[in-house]
Amino acid sequence: MIVKLAGKLEFVGEDCVHVTSGDFTRELLVPAADVPFLQTKVGQTVTFFTLEYIEGNPSFGGMAPKMLGFLRSEDKEFFDLFTTVKGIGTRKGLRAFAIPTNQIASAIALKDVRKLSSLPGIGKRMAETIVAELHGRVERFAVGAAEGAAAVETLPDYQQGAIAALVTLGERRGDAETWVRRVCEVDPTLKDPQKIVPAVFRLKSGGGRS
Repeated sequence: MIVKLAGKLEFVGEDCVHVTSGDFTRELLVPAADVPFLQTKVGQTVTFFTLEYIEGNPSFGGMAPKMLGFLRSEDKEFFDLFTTVKGIGTRKGLRAFAIPTNQIASAIALKDVRKLSSLPGIGKRMAETIVAELHGRVERFAVGAAEGAAAVETLPDYQQGAIAALVTLGERRGDAETWVRRVCEVDPTLKDPQKIVPAVFRLKSGGGRS
């Protein structure tokens, strides 16, 4: 199973993108909330956190593999949880992600049925079901979460590179974003991911600037 994919963004549609990695170009279904940001990144290398599933009915044939792509590992994790709700399949869940995931999680945490009902494909009854099944389980996605793709867009490439390196080293992406921002605020002259990463570990250990 492919869990992360980095490649050149070739095309952005209403609900999907085409990404070339090596000799292969893959189609990824993406949340609507990410599309405006992705449209600004065509031709650039983008990393997606991916989920694979099989779409179709085995009784009638036509089974086809599909891949979903998320810009943040937390979005992928929240999607996994969101689609455990009875009546929300993969496609319906993806359509519902028309706003950043932290806003959806906040609505669940606040039992805001009206806001949840406004999501594509989610009526009042389904919104009530979502609250009933997920309330008390989503706070970590709502509190302190970045504002989805818009937040990613504001980070310079060197900061995004440092964040990617920290994630590879085992940091949660949300934590990595926070530490990188702090380090660059402490020392605005840092523009190299290879210097930012050790500076993060120094700051975490209480060592501050070297």
